[in-house]
Amino acid sequence: MTAADGTVFFLPGLGFDAAAAAPIADALDSLASGRLRVVGIDLPGHGGSPDAPNGSVSALADRALQVIEAEADGGPFVIAAHSMGGKVAAVVTHRILSGDANVFGLAGLVLLAPSPPTPEPMADDKRAEMLAWAENGLISEEHAVEFVAQNAATPLGDDDERTAIAQVRLMSPLAWRRWLTDGSTEDVSEELGSIDLPVVVLAGEDDDDLGASAQPRLVAELYPRARVVSLAETGHLLPYERPAEVAAEIVRLWDATVSASPQLTPEWGRLVASDRTAPEARGFLARRLIADDPDYRPRALSAAQLAMLRTLADRLLPQPGDRRIDLAARVDDDLASGRGDGWRNAGQPDDASAYRLGLDDLAALWSDDTDEQNAEAEQDALIAGIVSGELNDHEALGGDDWNGAMRQHWFDDVRADLTRIWLAHPASLARVGYDGFATSGTASGDVGYVATAAGQRDPWEPAELGSVASDEDDDDAYDDEHDGTAANNTRTVEENPAWI
Repeated sequence: MTAADGTVFFLPGLGFDAAAAAPIADALDSLASGRLRVVGIDLPGHGGSPDAPNGSVSALADRALQVIEAEADGGPFVIAAHSMGGKVAAVVTHRILSGDANVFGLAGLVLLAPSPPTPEPMADDKRAEMLAWAENGLISEEHAVEFVAQNAATPLGDDDERTAIAQVRLMSPLAWRRWLTDGSTEDVSEELGSIDLPVVVLAGEDDDDLGASAQPRLVAELYPRARVVSLAETGHLLPYERPAEVAAEIVRLWDATVSASPQLTPEWGRLVASDRTAPEARGFLARRLIADDPDYRPRALSAAQLAMLRTLADRLLPQPGDRRIDLAARVDDDLASGRGDGWRNAGQPDDASAYRLGLDDLAALWSDDTDEQNAEAEQDALIAGIVSGELNDHEALGGDDWNGAMRQHWFDDVRADLTRIWLAHPASLARVGYDGFATSGTASGDVGYVATAAGQRDPWEPAELGSVASDEDDDDAYDDEHDGTAANNTRTVEENPAWI
């Protein structure tokens, strides 16, 4: 891993290139002391880079992903994007979370006055004026100055203004015209659907088309978890007008996601991103890695029932430290979406109803002793009694719809659901040493296992899983030596209570 904790990939707006990331990078260095490295990306036709084969948003996303795949180190990252780059970032994010990109670790987005997935709001006369600027070749000094001035609420500092103008003048006239006629008018909303991950949108109050008043409407359908930050006395050029505020929001997002949820080491992240992992599996893992919403509102359960389920999850599957998976919220989301194993005991209500009845019943029995040690002992005794069936004769809430036997069967399902969701998280897979997801990809040659003995690994497996097996290693000899056991297997996890 690099010296930094992670990476910020920056996608610039129309007319700007990788140099537009510099003010944000400087602000991050001051604020975060080198925790985050910033990688600015030249989109096609920007910063002297070659034009794309066409003017589609997809073609711009192709170039962005090439850079991200080449620069990503397997560790966590966020994407920051300005204006045009925001629309490109939406396509890039969709591909990453679908597993169609060879990259892993996306934690969230910080968008600066982003262009929406639908056609960008722009007056016809303004579009015509801007097209005329690039009709006969490179944009002139006069028009570049005008473009920068029109998009800033107040004049930029001399150095920033010179840098911004130079970037606009360097842009390919073809790429400029293509964005105005093709990319900005393209509607990619249907193919993107809803993208559920942490998103911060910053916008200026003095930005006419893509400002603070417009953004809530423009991003709500695409990003259900978006938080919009309105900036006073700010126009459209946020990388230059408000780099400190942008940097602060990047750090805030990072601390609320990467620092608060389990993560993979870069070595594991590179394995997920590799061709050994099938795109579908990579997509599942990418989505499961996303930090839970701290403001999650239950969809199938009541607030009290969700709170009880969280308490129960802490007793059944304790997660040490500050990096946690909100198992209860993920169960609730599954219930609301109808996801499940499709199986239940005869006479048992449907999953959502069983959870509601079971959690209300459990809450009535749950110890609320003010002495924490006594409370935990009583709670553990209650759990053990339910699991063993000893409490089947204990009165249960719910009348004819719920009894002690139903409680026991439901509790079996709860334990299975919590364990399944915990283990499905990529950080949990790494924790128990399972890398079987990397045996069905498109890599050439044999993508299965060769070494299968405990404490030994194939060269492609993470180093923490043991020593690399040599040609002389023999599984039978290993079994004879260890009596067929895996006592020395390094792929272990901390022991959980017996009822898991």
